[in-house]
Amino acid sequence: MLLRLIQISRPVLWVNTIGTTVIALWLTGDLWRWDALPLLLWATLPFNLLIYGVNDIFDQETDALNSRKGGLEGARIAASEFRRILVAVLLTNLPFVLYFLFVLPLGALVWILAYLVIFVQYSAPPLRFKARAFLDALSNAAYAFPLVFVPLAFGESPVWGAAIGLMAWSVAKHAFDAVQDIDEDRTAGIVTTAVRLGPRGTALWSAAWWLASTVCFAFVSIPVASVNLLIAGWLVLRLLRDPTPNGARRLYRYSIAFPYVAGSVAGVQIVAALMLGVLS
Repeated sequence: MLLRLIQISRPVLWVNTIGTTVIALWLTGDLWRWDALPLLLWATLPFNLLIYGVNDIFDQETDALNSRKGGLEGARIAASEFRRILVAVLLTNLPFVLYFLFVLPLGALVWILAYLVIFVQYSAPPLRFKARAFLDALSNAAYAFPLVFVPLAFGESPVWGAAIGLMAWSVAKHAFDAVQDIDEDRTAGIVTTAVRLGPRGTALWSAAWWLASTVCFAFVSIPVASVNLLIAGWLVLRLLRDPTPNGARRLYRYSIAFPYVAGSVAGVQIVAALMLGVLS
């Protein structure tokens, strides 16, 4: 059962939560602090199970049509698993949420609440952002929220250039990755940003948001902004050369690697600054 829950939580995508939380911690000026452990643990299996478990529960129809599902890129669940997944989501997340309610300041709690609500409502009724063009992509800005609530949890000010930049980056990446699922989503009657704009329009939409993220990152780190611009530019140009769902599917492995590469550049810089006493 545990292995099944781990599969549903999509470990290859944990970097989007745990990586952001670690970077947020480092941006406060500390390489490690024990009171950050609950936030870091929550960002692993529990919160990813919430994101993708809820998604799989409400996406059974489209997942059944999607050849990508059933492996590393997402589970294909049976109707009989609904109750077990829901119980697992609640049991793994509620203890953390209750703990946060008692120990964290109000400012951090507001952003954590938004983090939770947006990801649940991305997949679940009544809002179900994922089935609403533009709101599906814009709601993914929530992936950057740890860059806000982690420093607030420790009485520090967020690095807004990094936070807003990552929000824009997440909007771009969601729409870009959704191009590969246009046919399945259209068949299921789901109108995503990618379905509405088509592959070429979505490539341009993502390019605009990735350019905005590059500008924001440049206020924090020129190397990170440069890497972001190079990778994003390459992905967009490749999609424009083959603006089809199959073309996007071939690029998905590189899109998955994108946050690992950019995050590593950012992480090395921050750690170096901490070690040299530049960031404190």
